[in-house]
Amino acid sequence: MSIPEYARANFNTLLRAAAAGDLALLDCADAVTGEPRYVICAISRDDGGYVITPFGHLAPGNPYEAYKPPGTSSDSGEPPSARE
Repeated sequence: MSIPEYARANFNTLLRAAAAGDLALLDCADAVTGEPRYVICAISRDDGGYVITPFGHLAPGNPYEAYKPPGTSSDSGEPPSARE
């Protein structure tokens, strides 16, 4: 699966913000549930104010259990070669 252009553009923006020291971890609330979320944001200035661009939140618990790496089977979490 190919990574879409919007994701590449956002990732490049995130890298530029990190290189410039313009990243922040903000304590926010989930817009639907109200639960706390710790959001990675780029911070920039605009007309004397701040612009906050959220990129995503940190996964609670064990992130290794929340995601499957590329090339793994959707049912086992193991690479296809590990099951052969």
